[in-house]
Amino acid sequence: MTTHEVTNVVPKPVGHDVLAGDPALQASVERWVPAGYRPDVEALGPLAGSEQAQEWAERANAHSPVLRTHDPTGLRVDEVDFDPAWHDLLRVAVGHGLTAEPWTRPAGSGAHAARAAGFIVWSQVEQGHLCPVSMTYAAAPALAANPGLASSWLPGLASRVYDPGLRKHEVKAGLLAGMAMTEKQGGSDVRANTTRALAVPGGPVVGGATYRLTGHKWFCSAPTSDAFLVLAQTEAGLGCFLVPRVLADGSRNVFALQRLKDKLGNRSNASAEVELDGTWGALVGAEGRGIPTILEMVRATRLDCLLGSAATMRAALARAVHHTRHRRAFGALLVDQPLMRNVLADLALESEAASLLGMRLARAVDDGDTELARLGVALGKFWVCKRTAPMVAEALECLGGNGYIEENGLARLYREAPLNSIWEGSGNVNALDVLRAMTREPASVAALATELALARGSYAALDTVIDWAGGAARDGVPLAAQVHSADAPWSARRVLERLATALQASLLVRFAPAEVADAFVASRLGGDHGATFGTLGTVAPSVTQLILDRALPA
Repeated sequence: MTTHEVTNVVPKPVGHDVLAGDPALQASVERWVPAGYRPDVEALGPLAGSEQAQEWAERANAHSPVLRTHDPTGLRVDEVDFDPAWHDLLRVAVGHGLTAEPWTRPAGSGAHAARAAGFIVWSQVEQGHLCPVSMTYAAAPALAANPGLASSWLPGLASRVYDPGLRKHEVKAGLLAGMAMTEKQGGSDVRANTTRALAVPGGPVVGGATYRLTGHKWFCSAPTSDAFLVLAQTEAGLGCFLVPRVLADGSRNVFALQRLKDKLGNRSNASAEVELDGTWGALVGAEGRGIPTILEMVRATRLDCLLGSAATMRAALARAVHHTRHRRAFGALLVDQPLMRNVLADLALESEAASLLGMRLARAVDDGDTELARLGVALGKFWVCKRTAPMVAEALECLGGNGYIEENGLARLYREAPLNSIWEGSGNVNALDVLRAMTREPASVAALATELALARGSYAALDTVIDWAGGAARDGVPLAAQVHSADAPWSARRVLERLATALQASLLVRFAPAEVADAFVASRLGGDHGATFGTLGTVAPSVTQLILDRALPA
């Protein structure tokens, strides 16, 4: 039935190149990714903007994974059935080297920066399937604590072949890894874990001392992975264990999936509660050193939390700009109306700062700049992930009621937005981790101060924070005294906000157009900003246009 003619409709944002349409990310690729590593990133750009990829994302989220505990004969299998679109998404991600491949490349090669750029591009399609991709990437540095396990597992974790299905890892062309840390009684307080590990030499696990684990894990990410890093109590304290789903003799390890989590977002990805009952595992690192060992994995997944949140910001911004360039209201295109331009320019500044920070830190991993990476990733994970939810909400509002409708994609982004701020340490946990790092690892603070100082002399407001990070007093208190004080936890978030924003500003000063840096520093450090997005101070129309063109070239 035709009742009216439909006009003023925004075309679906498909058929574009996600990388080519992002000048800021392109500049980071040209700056930090050697030419030999660029083809993979460049190939992902048009794939990520294709209608096919968006259909995969929609299907994978519309058809949630289904737990299958038993096969038709009644045998326990503990498997999860996914929509075929899930496998299509993973096939692209694995096939473009987004898993553990960078850890097999020479130090300083730029492989981690190349992967980070690809991760930002491909995450804009769909976030759920990047969970096993991220953990597979992050498992490699933790496994380095056990060279035998690393030599056996790393080639499969670094493979570009997506090979689903549970079989022993020696016969598979590609492997995925997961993680099972938290328990009901402890959550982020993993020292409260009660899962026990009993040494039993000679078990059917290749590489290292073997143990049997018994306990319950409240949250196991990507339970269909080939192996998991698991924390359990030994006689010497917490240990970290590699737990394969299939043992060396071809039999299934005991890994009972009790139920799948009903989550706010991340609907395409399965997360489960798991029972371990005499489950075989191999010790990674030493008994009692489980937390330092698994923290090697957590640091890498925290970098991916930052990158994934930057990608979510970018996807939300691109949809908002696209919509406002095609939608008319009150006699003009939305993008031409002053208040909307303020909002969009503000969102663009936030997005570029997040992406630039993630790329710089990935390059620090490449270069072995461990101290900067350690503190910078923790700061960036806290701040960028915190900023994602309000930014996506504002981008959604640019579409009005259209943004609240599932078919426009922003509703899914909004549900995903809080995820990375919670995973791998919620805001408070992450903030307290930063305080501990700053008190126990002064070299990381010095590395951060050195990085910040590269932008000294550009803006007084930035110089104030640079001086503070370098040891000068601010508000009468030097940074070192503030983080060592008994009151430090009370003000931890303020410290992190200040340092993370200054780090973003320093990078924009060095690597972004002056107009972008000017607007960011004035609003984020100079106080020329309100409490919400869209409250930038006076910005010349030509500067606003530059920012919007940089956000999404017409």
